[in-house]
Amino acid sequence: MTSRFEYDLALDSVQVTEAAAIAAGRWLGHGDNHRADHAAVEAMRATLDRLNLDATIVIGEGERDEAPMLYIGERIGTPGAAEVDIAVDPLEGTNLVARGQPGSTAVIAVAERGGLLHAPDTYLEKLIVGPPAAGKVDMNFPVRANLRIVADSLHRKIEDLTVVVLDRERHQKLVAEIRDAGARIKMIPDGDLGAAISVAVSGTGDHMVMGTGGAPEGVLAAAALRCLGGEILARFRPRNDAEAQRAVAMGIDLDRVYRTNDLASGEHVVFAASGVTSGDLLKGVQYFAGGARTHSLVMSAQAGTFRFIDTVHMFDRTLMPSVRL
Repeated sequence: MTSRFEYDLALDSVQVTEAAAIAAGRWLGHGDNHRADHAAVEAMRATLDRLNLDATIVIGEGERDEAPMLYIGERIGTPGAAEVDIAVDPLEGTNLVARGQPGSTAVIAVAERGGLLHAPDTYLEKLIVGPPAAGKVDMNFPVRANLRIVADSLHRKIEDLTVVVLDRERHQKLVAEIRDAGARIKMIPDGDLGAAISVAVSGTGDHMVMGTGGAPEGVLAAAALRCLGGEILARFRPRNDAEAQRAVAMGIDLDRVYRTNDLASGEHVVFAASGVTSGDLLKGVQYFAGGARTHSLVMSAQAGTFRFIDTVHMFDRTLMPSVRL
C-alpha cells in the first residue's frame, strides 16, 4: 500500500462517516435509538459499497444472524481491489441521539487485512491516556498511582486532572477511588469512544478514561490512538460464561493486558469520525434548506496526519445556500 493509497483511503473513510452522521442526525430527540442506528447503518453501507476496496467487516453491528447489514465477517466493496479490514460503529451513542444529548458520532477504522483485532462483543476494562503518559501507566497499578503518573506527565497536580468515566453502577468503587485521590470526574451517559479520542487531543480538558465499556469500541479507540500517539491498556471482562467461552474460542487471552498495538496492529491504520450531535471535539450535523453541514476528523497512522474537515453538502442544487464560515 502506498502513501497515496492511504491518502485516498482517508478521504473515502470520511465520506462514509459523513453519510452516516447526516442520516442519523435526522432522528435527533425522537426517542428512537433503533431508527437512528438503522439510518446510520444503511447510509454507511451504501457509501462503503461504492468504494474501490475489497473489505471485510471485523467490528460491526453484530453476528450475521443479529444484523442484516455491516455484520461481522461481511464482505463489501469491490472484489479484487485492495484488501482491507474495517471496524465500524455507524452510530456511537445511539441513546444520545434519541435523547438529543451531545457527544454522538459515526465512526470507522480501516487497516490492511489482519490489522485490526477481531474482538468479541463483550466488555473491556480500559485505561486510556494521551501521548505524555503513554508507556508509563499500568493496569496493575492502583488508581492513585496511575493518576499521579498522568499528573506528573502533564506537569500538573492530581487535583487538576479530569477523568472520564461511564455513568454505570459497576463503577462505584472506581469513582470512589478517583475522588479519594482528588481528581475531578466527568461522568458520561454513553460514548466512551469519543472520550478516548478527547484525552489524546490537547485543549479538550479531558486527561484520562477509566472503567469498563464495550470491547468493539476499544478496538476503534486503539485505531484512533495509533494515529494520535495516545495509549489504551485493556483487559477483556466477559459478562458471563458464554461470552468467556466465545472469547477464548476466538483466541482471546482473558488474563492478558492488551495494548494499543495489540488491538490495532496494522501498519496502515486510518480512522475517521463525524459528529452527529455536538460534543467536546466535533460539532453535530447542521441542516438547512437543500443541504447539511458536517464536522469530521480523519487520521492516518503512517502518514502522521490529523485533519478536521468542515463540509457543506448540497443536496438540492435549486436551493443553493450561501456558504458561510
